[in-house]
Amino acid sequence: MNDESQNIEYKRTWSDEYLKWVCGFANAQGGKIFIGVDDDKTIFGLTDSHRQMEDIPNKIVAFLGIVVDVNLHQKEGKEYLELIVNPSNVPISYKGIFYYRSGATKQELKGAALQQFILKKMGRSWDEIVCEGATLEHIDDDAVAYFVRKGIKSGRLPDSAADDSTETILRNLDLLDDNGGLRNAAILLFGKRPSKFFACVEFKIGRFHSDADLRNQDIISGNIIQMADKVMDILDSKYLIRPIHYEGLQRIEPLEIPEDALREIIFNAIIHKEYPGYSTQMRVYDDRIWLWNSGGLPEGITFEQFMGVHSSCPRNRLIARAFYLAGFIESWGRGISKIKGEFMADGLEEPVYKEEMGGMSVYITRSKDLFGKNDGVNDGIENTEDKCVTLKNDGVNDGVNDGVKWTKNELAILREMSINEEVTYIELQTKLKISEPTVRRAIKKLRMNMMVVREGSDKSGHWYVTEKGKGLL
Repeated sequence: MNDESQNIEYKRTWSDEYLKWVCGFANAQGGKIFIGVDDDKTIFGLTDSHRQMEDIPNKIVAFLGIVVDVNLHQKEGKEYLELIVNPSNVPISYKGIFYYRSGATKQELKGAALQQFILKKMGRSWDEIVCEGATLEHIDDDAVAYFVRKGIKSGRLPDSAADDSTETILRNLDLLDDNGGLRNAAILLFGKRPSKFFACVEFKIGRFHSDADLRNQDIISGNIIQMADKVMDILDSKYLIRPIHYEGLQRIEPLEIPEDALREIIFNAIIHKEYPGYSTQMRVYDDRIWLWNSGGLPEGITFEQFMGVHSSCPRNRLIARAFYLAGFIESWGRGISKIKGEFMADGLEEPVYKEEMGGMSVYITRSKDLFGKNDGVNDGIENTEDKCVTLKNDGVNDGVNDGVKWTKNELAILREMSINEEVTYIELQTKLKISEPTVRRAIKKLRMNMMVVREGSDKSGHWYVTEKGKGLL
């Protein structure tokens, strides 16, 4: 006999309380329960084994509705029973309560955990459920258009997708059921305001000096297909640093963390988050960054497998498929390996992953040499070269960024971006006859106020003027 483990339990005598253990094994990966054996595997023996061979199976059928194998064994002149519980493909409850074997413990499933468990047993994921009350009126056409642009550019959507209607795109993504009902994934991916239907969809970023010293924070809400771009823009403009160095005469300002790797980390947190669940959280400290999303590892994947190349097992299948078609992720479970490789290529410490607090954490080490004795945030920059000449509304009646002062240079840069989405910093300097610091400060302000976003990396990406930005032109 093996030691007591996730799949083995030893009991000296039988008690009907152990029906909960049978339930837990059936709902998990199955297991064995030995009756008449101590925890140290000493055979205690049973005096009424033949009666129990009849009673125990009957009780399991009556209370749980399943059949288990009950075998009688003998050792050292003593009899004991072996109960072999096979995993069930349907949810099993005992007196209306669902139990699940996790590690060497019996867990009572409640709330979101119970919901996820039942959906899995039904062969479905939460994002496949129809969102009651949601209609096409709740879908943001601009978000769908953004997805299509990215998918065509990545080569994973045909050029003809640009001519498809929003409804056609959603149907092709299986985001509408046979009756036209919008699935949860549709609202999360493309909803105008997903928070109307689901709590804790937002992505929270905080700048901390210590755990008790929060200096500033941002909350990014809205659809999740565009969330990574918004998070990256805010991190770049307010939280992270671009240290300057020169290669020959060329000035180089890479982000302190490999951008593609950081974007992949953020994608993972958004895609694999347990919905519904707690908000995704990122804490930026002087010496480290901590990112956490609710939801642990997929069942069947060990932590060692997770850290290497493994099969793709997304918690939210429809969401993951949309991100794949947009060109954001691969579908081969190579994300962690790619992230580690990019950090190593830049001579940086690899991110550390931990499964904790009901979710997944990523710890990224920052170099203290990157900043001085203030807060390590790119703030407090004053523009003294370009005086403010206009006071203009952002064109959206939402109370956000209304009354922000915009300078001639900022408006000129925005105009150039609307004409040429691939315009570079150097081209803006040359065409507008302004200095490099002026260009950088202007773009920083435009990105912070969501007038323009950078789609893709610095090397291969392009500018996209938002509807708010267009309101300034």
